[in-house]
Amino acid sequence: METIRIHNSEVYFPIEMVERKGIGHPDTICDCIAEAVSVSLSNHYIKEFGSIFHYNVDKALLVGGNSQPSFKGGKIIQPIELFIAGRATTRIQNQIIPVEEIAISTAKDWLRKNIRFLDVEKHIKIIPKIRSGSNDLVELFHRIGKDRIPISNDTSFGVSFFPFTFLEEKVLQIEKLLNSKTTKKLFPFIGEDIKVMGVMLSGQLQFTIAIAMVDLFISHIGDYMTKITQVKNHIRSELSLPEAIIDINVADNFENESVYLTVTGTSAESGDDGQVGRGNRINGLITPYRPMSLEATAGKNPISHVGKIYNLFAFELSKAIYEMKYAEEAIVFIVSQIGKPITKPQLLDIRVKNQLVSDRQIQDLATQKLNEITSLWKKIIDSETPFEPYT
Repeated sequence: METIRIHNSEVYFPIEMVERKGIGHPDTICDCIAEAVSVSLSNHYIKEFGSIFHYNVDKALLVGGNSQPSFKGGKIIQPIELFIAGRATTRIQNQIIPVEEIAISTAKDWLRKNIRFLDVEKHIKIIPKIRSGSNDLVELFHRIGKDRIPISNDTSFGVSFFPFTFLEEKVLQIEKLLNSKTTKKLFPFIGEDIKVMGVMLSGQLQFTIAIAMVDLFISHIGDYMTKITQVKNHIRSELSLPEAIIDINVADNFENESVYLTVTGTSAESGDDGQVGRGNRINGLITPYRPMSLEATAGKNPISHVGKIYNLFAFELSKAIYEMKYAEEAIVFIVSQIGKPITKPQLLDIRVKNQLVSDRQIQDLATQKLNEITSLWKKIIDSETPFEPYT
């Protein structure tokens, strides 16, 4: 496979790269916990007061710990630290909202559910730093437009596309396969920290996969090598990739027995750090060959924060255009102005490939979706992974 290609950008070449960070990757842990805290706060406000109040908990930083993995089982030497920062309504009339307690409890619950070998009482410290919001943004949140339409709390844009390419589909499927309950039962030594990089060059597929192997289940270097081969064969057979190049843990040095072992199944245990917004986009992928936003959607308020709402809207509209057979592909761009109703974007740009219906039909669909945007928050707080709607 050639490493360097130079070509005229006006000519199409079948070159593509796609990435996905699995649920145990430090960046994804930050995203997932920030979003879980957001959902918990929303539900608490609704339960106690009947509506969602101002908050944004979209800042989280994971500081990796220190560990000593070893065949047949190692140990954690220094715990991970997870800082959760943001702004929230902490008092309503005379009632104090236990925002930081909610954040700690939610983070621990998520970790227990998703990172099998991480002891939340010993292996990680949750450090919330959530303060009250600024007066102007709190006031803006409670300002309601005509017909009780929420007001955009930021000038921001959203972008997404549909459908996925073959490579995008396979990158997504590989990570979901390796982190599925069925695969974990079959291969318990596979940790949750999985990163998949897919490359397509002139029809040749190559997948570079990093898997945090759980040391408890691995007896010696030969056993490790055998298990890597088992995983590779499993991917090929389950996802019908007989001709693809599949490389797993390519930095391993078998001669020196320097391999990717972990105690907990995540690299966060030993110096790898994480941060909200550095991982997968709203569709669950990182796609440098496609339009995408750098906005961190996780943890943002689902009522008026267009950094979250508009990215989800763009994904859902592009998907609807494709699924309704209005076009063979759609890309949606949408931008807001702070202080304007969320149903009135400054620009909604829809680009389609092989359009199959009239412009009017696509415009009507876009208008319908814009009118429904005020109810997106219900889907967001009811979803398991609302910032990754693709399943």
